Amino acid sequence: MAREQDRRQAREEARAELRQGAVVLVAVTVAGVLLGLLWAWLAPRVPLISDGKAVYLKNTEGEQAIGADGWFGLLGLCLGALSAALVFLFRRAGGIAIVVGLAVGSLLASLVGWRLGIRFGPTGDVVAHARAVGKGVVFDAPLRLGAKGMLLAWPLAAMAAHLGLTALFGPRDPEPAVVPHWPEA
Repeated sequence: MAREQDRRQAREEARAELRQGAVVLVAVTVAGVLLGLLWAWLAPRVPLISDGKAVYLKNTEGEQAIGADGWFGLLGLCLGALSAALVFLFRRAGGIAIVVGLAVGSLLASLVGWRLGIRFGPTGDVVAHARAVGKGVVFDAPLRLGAKGMLLAWPLAAMAAHLGLTALFGPRDPEPAVVPHWPEA
């Protein structure tokens, strides 16, 4: 009877942890909308110009495209650390389901932020945009993420921050009882 009750209690604890992990996954994934909005707002614009026949970079030595990647990575690092801190504060005891939810949710949030940032940024139809603004008028290139590795900034920052917070402030396992060992004479 006691074994059955222990099994039932273990199953309930596992279900509760899985539910908490799913909540973390969904909440962090939805936070990807914030990444997309911030990236579309803060990323530098790449200026283009048209001569009526073709579209060219206004400044061929500009670094705006790299700056857009850098902003995405920087925002991902900040939001990763913030999401890890919030998850740690709300669920200090941790658990594998919560950590997996944070990791997968962070990766999905990066993907959501990337796609939404592109959607909220300047139009992707460069030819139509060049025709609309006219010959010799400067306009913005579509927002792009050239360095796809930046998609890992949020998950890596979240895992590192959560690991650090757990190591520094997490609950400790009880210390084993120390039994003195007396050498035999």
